[in-house]
Amino acid sequence: MGLMNARAKPQDRLAEALSDDMAAVGKLIRERMASEHAPRIPEVTAHLVEAGGKRLRPMLTLAAARICGYGGPYHVHLAATVEFIHTATLLHDDVVDESARRRGRPTANLLWDNKSSVLVGDYLFSRSFQLMVETGSLRVLDILANASATIAEGEVLQLTAAQDLGTTEAIYLQVVRGKTAALFSAATEVGGVIAGAPEAVTRALFDYGDALGIAFQIADDLLDYGGSAVAIGKNTGDDFRERKVTLPVIKAVAKATPEERAFWVRVIEKGKQEDGDLAHAMALMERHGAMQAARDEALGWAAKARASLAAVPEHPLRDLLADLADYVVSRIN
Repeated sequence: MGLMNARAKPQDRLAEALSDDMAAVGKLIRERMASEHAPRIPEVTAHLVEAGGKRLRPMLTLAAARICGYGGPYHVHLAATVEFIHTATLLHDDVVDESARRRGRPTANLLWDNKSSVLVGDYLFSRSFQLMVETGSLRVLDILANASATIAEGEVLQLTAAQDLGTTEAIYLQVVRGKTAALFSAATEVGGVIAGAPEAVTRALFDYGDALGIAFQIADDLLDYGGSAVAIGKNTGDDFRERKVTLPVIKAVAKATPEERAFWVRVIEKGKQEDGDLAHAMALMERHGAMQAARDEALGWAAKARASLAAVPEHPLRDLLADLADYVVSRIN
């Protein structure tokens, strides 16, 4: 491994190590997103799939299967399944959030319309179930079906928790487990299951994905209050403008004076935002150590992800997964 390679981001090194498998996944995705009757389906899907996302979730599935010594073809089906589920949720998400940008490009709902985004998302969900059935594993079907339900549940919970200053850290964690960590943990767990790994190993892979997903989402929420648009693929302050109650907000509200609480009620619950409010919100978070406390939690989850790998067989890809856990939170240091 050259110096240049050693310095590359863990997900780039992972992509390099799994390049043959990822090429097979890409080919399968292109085949399955085709539709002879509705050309809009591949148009909309291609817009998202080709947008140069990190493809992190399918790589987790491939890596888990390889670490566990899998030599069959179905890890590719599962990786494509995971990417289809992820893409479907993004299409639906952008409609729910009325987003205009995703990965630095206009969203599908902006380029086409909400109806197309919702229906194409439904199509991709259906495709993902066809793919996972082909593996012939009921356990895999069970894990991914549960994850799909948990993701939807997390999104609905987020709807009720958003704009509500009564949202606790426990509810926030439940939302994060639903909308982000559920697919990470399913992605790693099914890799172990398809490889016939021992129960302790698949459990460890699940724990890794769960903790990685939580660390990833907390880092994302932190970056919204101070990351560059390039780093997060959206604009700084989007969560604030959308009045999302994320971990830094929850921690700042918990320590707010009556005057500060009135500010949070105005901007988050009532949605009456004025120029300078974002800067004031960030100042309050700093004053009460909310950013640092959230950062510490993200680092804690990353450490938990890394520790989970101790029960997983030794493998160069295992080391890359450990590096990935550190990298996910390095963006917020």
